[in-house]
Amino acid sequence: MTQEITVRAKKVKKDHVKARLIVLSILVGILLLAAIFARQICPYDPYAQDLSISMQPPGPGHIMGTDEFGRDMFSRVLIGGRTSILSTLALVLIISIFGTFIGVLCGTFGGFLDSLVMRIADFFLAFPGLVFAMAVAALFSGGIINAVIALALISWPKYSRVARSQTLANMENSYIKAARLSGDNSAQLIFRHILPNILGPVLVTAMLDIGTMMMELAGLSFLNLGAQPPVAEWGNMMSTGRSMLQIYPWIVMSPGIAIFITVSLFNLLGDTVRDYMDPKNSHSR
Repeated sequence: MTQEITVRAKKVKKDHVKARLIVLSILVGILLLAAIFARQICPYDPYAQDLSISMQPPGPGHIMGTDEFGRDMFSRVLIGGRTSILSTLALVLIISIFGTFIGVLCGTFGGFLDSLVMRIADFFLAFPGLVFAMAVAALFSGGIINAVIALALISWPKYSRVARSQTLANMENSYIKAARLSGDNSAQLIFRHILPNILGPVLVTAMLDIGTMMMELAGLSFLNLGAQPPVAEWGNMMSTGRSMLQIYPWIVMSPGIAIFITVSLFNLLGDTVRDYMDPKNSHSR
C-alpha cells in the first residue's frame, strides 16, 4: 500500500511538471516568434526619429512611450529582443557545443590532453566571469559580436567539466566495454554511445545558462562594451536612458521589464526541464 501511494505521488508530480513544461514551452515559443518576426510586428519603425513626439509617456498611441528622439519604445523593445534573445541563444549554442566536444574528448582519451585542457579551464574559472569578459570585450572594442566572443571565451569550461564527468562515468559502464570488444573505435564510441547518454545533463546546463548569459550580454552592452548605438539592444537601451530614469522612467523600465520577463521565463523553463529529466520524478510500473 505504501509503495502504491509513493508511485501515485510520483506520477502526480511528474504530470504536474509535464504540464508546467508545456505551458512554459508555449510562452517561450511565443517569445522566440516575437523576436524572429520583430520587424514584421513592430507598429512603428524602431529607428525612425520624430522630435515632435519625443519623451511622450506611455499612452494609446505609444503603449511604452517614446524616447528622446521620438522613437517608439515598444517597437524598439521588440527589435531589441531580436538582438538580445538571438545573440544569447547563439552564445549558449556555441559554448555548449564547443565545451561538450572538448569535455568528451578529455574524458575519452585522458592523459596529457585531459590534464592540459582542464588546467586551461581552471585558469578561466579562476577569474570572475563578467570581469574577464569585460576585459576581453574592451580589447575587441565593443560590438554585439565581440561581446558574444568575449563571453564564449570564458563560459565554455562549465560545459567541458559537465561533459567530462559524464563521459568518465559512462566509460565505466558495461555497454562501453562491450562496444570496445565488438570493434567500435573511439569515434563510434563517442557518437553512438557517449553523446546520446550525456546530452541530458548538458541540455539542462544550457537551459539554465540562457538567463545568465542574457544578463551578462545586457551588462556588457550597458557598459558600452556590447551592442553600440543605434543598434537596439535591451542593455544598451537601458544604458542610453539611465540619466533620465527619475524624469522619464519608461525609457529605462521598458527594456528592463523585457529583460526581467525573458530571463524569468527561461530560468523557469530550465528548472522545469531539470525537474522533468530528474530520475527521482519517474515512477516505476
